Amino acid sequence: MANLTGKNFSENQLDETRAALAPTLEATAAILPWVSKPQPVRFPPELNKRWEAACKELDERWSARHTQGATSIRSTIFNLLGVALETGDVDCLRLGEALASVADRLENGPAGAKLVAAITATSEALLEPNGLENSGFIGRAQHFAQRLESSLQPSNKPGERSDVLDNLFVHDTEERLERMRDALIVLPIDVYALQIESQEMIQQAQEIDMFGMIHLGRQLADYVAQMHETGEAEQDRARDEINALLDTMATALAAVNP
Repeated sequence: MANLTGKNFSENQLDETRAALAPTLEATAAILPWVSKPQPVRFPPELNKRWEAACKELDERWSARHTQGATSIRSTIFNLLGVALETGDVDCLRLGEALASVADRLENGPAGAKLVAAITATSEALLEPNGLENSGFIGRAQHFAQRLESSLQPSNKPGERSDVLDNLFVHDTEERLERMRDALIVLPIDVYALQIESQEMIQQAQEIDMFGMIHLGRQLADYVAQMHETGEAEQDRARDEINALLDTMATALAAVNP
């Protein structure tokens, strides 16, 4: 018997080939029904929609805490906990309870850098599509519940900031300052680049509650905003003011990470 390549195979060789392929074909046939068949949902669709809405609200309130205050975060967290209680899922409940403990902690004053980072990461992770039905939800719920619980534990060095987070912020911001200096050199001044860099710096500083840099960043953003509708002479003055402010920021960063 001849195949399309012109090579001759005996019946025995064909039988051996079929036998070798049989396990693979059987495994493929067993998998195909699972691939084509949608997986059953674990929770009522209406419950999952409320969970997704509560997670979105938590992320929005947490992101706006510096401008709107932290008081609304508590009610948002307990709304999320209420949905978690309805699920009856142990991992979901543990995450909800960890967040409730966070709400109690926030009532006693500003969160430390470690806890801020944990809450930020948790609120962002909860925005993953499909909510409770996301294939990675269980693993994420377990991970972030443990991270929040760990962040709430008393520090061996009370009042000390996270060196790791501070160092990352300093490194990123030093590079950002260089890019802003470059934006001031070109003609015309790259106002858009200055605006983007200043806003991103403010956001990063907010995530770790570095209030001094938040204040300087907002000053910078105000100077940049003034450059949109000014003449050449005014832009020159604004350039000098921004350069001076960038020098102040560099000095502040050196104090954070000497």
